[in-house]
Amino acid sequence: MSNFRPLIKEIIANTEKVVLGKTPQIQIALSAILGGGHVLLEDVPGVAKTILVRTLAISSGCSFSRIQCTPDLLPSDVNGVSIFNQNSREFEFRPGPIFSQVIIADEINRATPRTQSAFLEAMAEGQISVDGKTRTLQQPFIVFATQNPVEHEGTFPLPEAQLDRFMMKLSVGYPTIREEAHLLELTRLKHPVDQIEPVADAKTLLTMQQSVREVYMHDKLREYMLRLIARTRDSVHLSLGASPRASMALFRAAQSYAAVLGRGYVIPDDIKALAHPVLEHRLILNPESRLRRMTSHRVLQEILQEVPVPAGTGTWKPR
Repeated sequence: MSNFRPLIKEIIANTEKVVLGKTPQIQIALSAILGGGHVLLEDVPGVAKTILVRTLAISSGCSFSRIQCTPDLLPSDVNGVSIFNQNSREFEFRPGPIFSQVIIADEINRATPRTQSAFLEAMAEGQISVDGKTRTLQQPFIVFATQNPVEHEGTFPLPEAQLDRFMMKLSVGYPTIREEAHLLELTRLKHPVDQIEPVADAKTLLTMQQSVREVYMHDKLREYMLRLIARTRDSVHLSLGASPRASMALFRAAQSYAAVLGRGYVIPDDIKALAHPVLEHRLILNPESRLRRMTSHRVLQEILQEVPVPAGTGTWKPR
């Protein structure tokens, strides 16, 4: 990954010009992209969720599509539809917005379960099935979906199976007063996202995704990570712990996060930093714990405190 470190810094710097004061969130979102995972952005409206994704797509040189989810959105509006051509007397397939490399599904929980399921095959297999034919999506293919946590009327909560398809769940959060004042000045004449130029291309991003897989993780850290996962399955507060897909997601996310931070190897802090974004949305509290006002965040925090970090400072580098 050493060849790509300057490029990763450029992508982050590019995004920081538009999304102010959110470097940790930018780094984690970029880690998901490099890890080939999908991201659920859950936050209140107006905190630059869509702008963050659009800026990352432009900086990475990838095609970008925005799908505004509403209750009347149909699967064909996402995947595309076959239209009869009067001249050729044949049906022609018109691809939908899913045929882009970076997708943002705004307010995905406003779409019906039938339409939400249109994203599942694309997210899991990198392909869609329309009219009995399987069509491969262009790579890299990353889905960012947003949902508003404070508005529940007219929404369809994502089922656990669909939540598990997202590598991470992130929250952007409000800017500070100083950052918001700077934002007002930046957007006074035009939005800064309109001035962003690509610093990479899709082919380079694919190569980076392959290189991330070579980032080294010590056997002790793999065991530590698996102990965290196993502890979620044994917790008295949870009726559903993290799945094997969660283990693979945390492993890949830790590799890509280390690469984003300029390392070719994973350290314990990488796993601890990503445990909440990768695992929290996959955990389901049992009714008794919910009545006691326990949260998935608190349960996971307790697990991180209980499971000992393996000793061996300085041994995480490959020999």
